[in-house]
Amino acid sequence: MRGIAFLQAGLIAGLMFAAGPAAATSSLFASLSTPTTDDARPLVSPIPRETVAYDGPYAPGTIVINTSERRLYLVLPNRQALKYGVGVGRPGFTWAGVTHIANKREWPDWTPPPQMLKRRPDLPRHMAGGIENPLGARAMYLAGTLYRIHGSNEPDTIGQAVSSGCIRMTNDDVTDLYSRAHVGAKVVVLR
Repeated sequence: MRGIAFLQAGLIAGLMFAAGPAAATSSLFASLSTPTTDDARPLVSPIPRETVAYDGPYAPGTIVINTSERRLYLVLPNRQALKYGVGVGRPGFTWAGVTHIANKREWPDWTPPPQMLKRRPDLPRHMAGGIENPLGARAMYLAGTLYRIHGSNEPDTIGQAVSSGCIRMTNDDVTDLYSRAHVGAKVVVLR
């Protein structure tokens, strides 16, 4: 179903570009912000990724997560950053601190930690990586924590406080960040 929606969006974009670039741009973004799956979940993030000015004290390559803002910044050279929308920990599961990316995985398996299984005994004990896996397309494991920056098969949760402490991104955004962030990169989580 998702492939059909993206194919439809591509066909619409092609027809609109024939009508003129200005009309194509505004109509294309309007059409891409609303496609849904059969269960009414949006296919793309309502929070677009963007390059922004950034005057923070962190070196290029640092990931700064502002949980109250529900945004993640990848610090770039020249006082800029890539800004992504994220889902964060719900009340009682928020945290702050400094760590680093200890490991990275594509289409990671998921094994819920014992603390989560105690709260949610209905969860599977292990789930192989794939589109149905709640970790999504990519995961970056945060050293010294149970948490990850990971994709999501629920893009409508981006911008919300719904996780058990992990930082959620759309699969498109986490794949982009994964390609840019390196093992060992500093991660600063702010409340």
